[in-house]
Amino acid sequence: MAGDAAPPVIVWFRRDLRLADNPALAAAVATGRPILPVYVLDEGGEGRRPGGASLWWLDKSLRALDAALRRRGGRLILRRGDSEAELRRLIDQTGADQLFMNRRFEPEAFSQDADIAHALKGEGVACHAFNGGLLARPGDVLTGAGKPYRVFTPFLKALLQTASEKPATPAPAALLTPEGPAGDDIDGWGLHPSAPDWSQGFDWAPGEAGADAALSAFIDDALADYETGRDVPGRGGTSRLSPHLHWGEISPRRVVRAARAAAAQGRAAPAQAEKFIAEIGWREFSAHLLHQFPYMAERAFRPEFDAMPWRADPDGLGAWKAGRTGYPLVDAGMRELWATGWMHNRVRMVAASFLVKHLLIDWRDGEAWFWDTLVDADLASNVQNWQWVAGCGADAAPYFRIFNPVAQGEKFDPAGRYVRRWVPELRALPDRWLHAPWTAPDAVLAEARVRLGRDYPRPIVDHGAARARALDGLKAIAARPMDEEAL
Repeated sequence: MAGDAAPPVIVWFRRDLRLADNPALAAAVATGRPILPVYVLDEGGEGRRPGGASLWWLDKSLRALDAALRRRGGRLILRRGDSEAELRRLIDQTGADQLFMNRRFEPEAFSQDADIAHALKGEGVACHAFNGGLLARPGDVLTGAGKPYRVFTPFLKALLQTASEKPATPAPAALLTPEGPAGDDIDGWGLHPSAPDWSQGFDWAPGEAGADAALSAFIDDALADYETGRDVPGRGGTSRLSPHLHWGEISPRRVVRAARAAAAQGRAAPAQAEKFIAEIGWREFSAHLLHQFPYMAERAFRPEFDAMPWRADPDGLGAWKAGRTGYPLVDAGMRELWATGWMHNRVRMVAASFLVKHLLIDWRDGEAWFWDTLVDADLASNVQNWQWVAGCGADAAPYFRIFNPVAQGEKFDPAGRYVRRWVPELRALPDRWLHAPWTAPDAVLAEARVRLGRDYPRPIVDHGAARARALDGLKAIAARPMDEEAL
């Protein structure tokens, strides 16, 4: 370093790809030092490589963050490799003596952060860690006995009492990044798919500005009817904020503040706002559970369910992935997922239930597919939601809850708007037959130009028989005593 100029400080971006409401960035700016914003693509550092759809999103989000930094006089330094090695290299190149970061709480990522901070502090680099991604840190929301919550409703109550209101911090108006340290060209990372480009139907705006726009659109258009609208897949009744929250393009605190402000302004009933905030709380519940019970990423939260007699059914799994099960609502969801990187929440539950209960295929196979294909693939939420549907998680759906895909379609997509969009070969079928085309008279099928088994598959499994089979297996598991000491 030339002269007596103060050394720069590093802001290590990970899943906090925003400038506003970013406690690590705000604290770094407050030092008055030059800022080195860095993102390290460490594909093994979190224990699981991001899926293809996640990498698509990351590519766009990093570009947006770099553009936002450049408008303020900075830039994003991109490095690829082992996180600790790349941070050390940046420290050696610049003389940086402080590192600022927002903590990650997934087990392996949390351990990696702690190991790196410990190693760098031993070499005179001060490390400052903040909670920028959750309403409350795992470990701060506990029962009266000092144990983690295993049931959502009391957890949510305690969370909302524990999470303190913090004032929003604006994005810095300006910051300076020294010219010296070089970074990778993001084009060289190849995060965008090619040969083929399966993302052509992705209609998203990754980045902080896109997150802001999504929040505003939700508050304006859907919050007032959220409790009902969120269950109707044929309309835009959900927030679609999940990928923005996962990558930290918006903070959950900001989302909660916006929902409550809308209620205070009379733009939505308080009950509607709180119902939406409860969904943010469910995301929080998942994060806290995985942090406190790391094994649930690979095994059932309730150990007795590890004895579930899952079936090896590659043909059934393939039909489910391709949206060719013969159940229109399930198939519509799976096709929406492949085409857009997202699936409506109500349909996610139905599609997941079909895999684990109708087909008796291990929930981990479904979780792996969602991990690769969802733009909002989040380890804690993905694992927790799949275990909830399978009946083996914390506060899980009762083992006997087996969604009937026909009844679910008739209830939540009665006019067939959703199914007709994603299963166009059934578009001409009357509503009465749309969700169970195999029950339609031959004349109706002929009029709609639907040839079952050719244009659209017959059901790969009978609902009644599949339900009985699942209940037989699940009853035996559910009858086993739950080993609290194993949790």
